[in-house]
Amino acid sequence: MGETACADETVANAQQGDDKSHLPIETGDAGEPSEAIRVAIVDDHALVREGTLQLLEQDPGIAVVGQAGTYEEGLDLIDKTHPDVVIVDINLPGASGLELARDNAVRHPETRVLVVSAYDDYAYVTEALEIGVGGYLLKTASGKELVDAVCAVADGVFVLDRAVSGRLARRWRTGPAEARDLTPRETDVLRLLARGLSNKQVAAELSLGVRTVEGYVSNVFSKLGVASRTEAVLFALSHHLIERGDRDGPSSSR
Repeated sequence: MGETACADETVANAQQGDDKSHLPIETGDAGEPSEAIRVAIVDDHALVREGTLQLLEQDPGIAVVGQAGTYEEGLDLIDKTHPDVVIVDINLPGASGLELARDNAVRHPETRVLVVSAYDDYAYVTEALEIGVGGYLLKTASGKELVDAVCAVADGVFVLDRAVSGRLARRWRTGPAEARDLTPRETDVLRLLARGLSNKQVAAELSLGVRTVEGYVSNVFSKLGVASRTEAVLFALSHHLIERGDRDGPSSSR
């Protein structure tokens, strides 16, 4: 879309002392601002949707074209309204908001996704970035931060919540050094986790006891600074400790 008509521009025009500053933004056939950012809201909580709607409607440069509460409803809404920006929560009935973002990237690449979530987990953020979302904001953000994020994402500017960016920066700075401490056996276990194997299956693959594997998994989590298998695998992929196409068996180290 062209240049957006967010509130800051409206205020700037008014401050110029132009006699036309009191006039409303020019509207199209649907009664919406002709250059308004068309936004869809997808969240499983009606209260959150209504609150977000009220916040966005305060900006004359933003037009909310619809709301949805599930993954399926969200895709249908995007198909029908073709918004410029869709605000998506991660937790959705049917499938996650990240799955919706991934499908949207294929079906409507022109529609940018702004994830607004309560989760600042490294795994969620990394997956969102890999999908190519337009921004990731936490639900602790202020109303102004949300409006600013919508305007920025609509203009193609990537937005990342300050708290999330700080955590990512710390992880990227310290991650590789910690990762080098992985033993060959721990790396073997990590590769098998990436293949989706359970502890019992990893034990069978490596001819080890289940408790021994649990110990290796615990060590991997501790060294990488993660709390789940998903986080461990995403961290390992992002730091090239393992490769996406790595489906070979473990090394011969013991």
